[in-house]
Amino acid sequence: MAQMRVNPTRMELTRLKKALQVARKGHKLLKDKRDELMRQFLEIVREAKDLRESVEDRLAEANRSFTVANSVMQSEVLTSALMMPKQDVELSIGKKNIMSVNVPQYEITYKTKNKDDLYSYGYAFTSGDLDDAISKLYEVLPAQLRLAELEKSIQLIASEIEKTRRRVNALEHVMIPDYQDTIQYITMKLDENERSNLSRLMKVKDMMLEEKRKKDSR
Repeated sequence: MAQMRVNPTRMELTRLKKALQVARKGHKLLKDKRDELMRQFLEIVREAKDLRESVEDRLAEANRSFTVANSVMQSEVLTSALMMPKQDVELSIGKKNIMSVNVPQYEITYKTKNKDDLYSYGYAFTSGDLDDAISKLYEVLPAQLRLAELEKSIQLIASEIEKTRRRVNALEHVMIPDYQDTIQYITMKLDENERSNLSRLMKVKDMMLEEKRKKDSR
């Protein structure tokens, strides 16, 4: 690892020791965050996988009913039946915080709660299979929105995991070793200076004693 360019003083040594302590604490917190994000990520992935299979099966059923309706109804009648829907749907988007990641929450509100308002046509000239197709699409809509929530959450959490992983690696493999090497370097320099000062003091003391001895012998 590379040493930092600093003055080898006791003040700098104290500062670096405090910075190392903060870096180690930050490293632990980020590792804990990364591990919790991974746990949440895997849970959401499993839920999304199961929900996607269910949604695809239900959409396939709705498509089959619509295909049958299309085959037994005239195209003009089918187009006319679906042209003016009676039911309105409003989508509201909220947020949920997962380990500092804001993931979306979708909620739908229908104009009316009467399920018959799904059908904007009379029953005289339409097929019952068209009713089945519309009913199945209505029932699967909440699951589709939940799936959209989960898949967007997966994308956002995966991005945050990658950012956190890079920060953990930077602290673990660069910043903390750099601090440690620099602290070791400053400590060695200070010890070396202290030994040099002690050696000089001892030499001065010996010179003073020698000078005193010479004076006393006269």
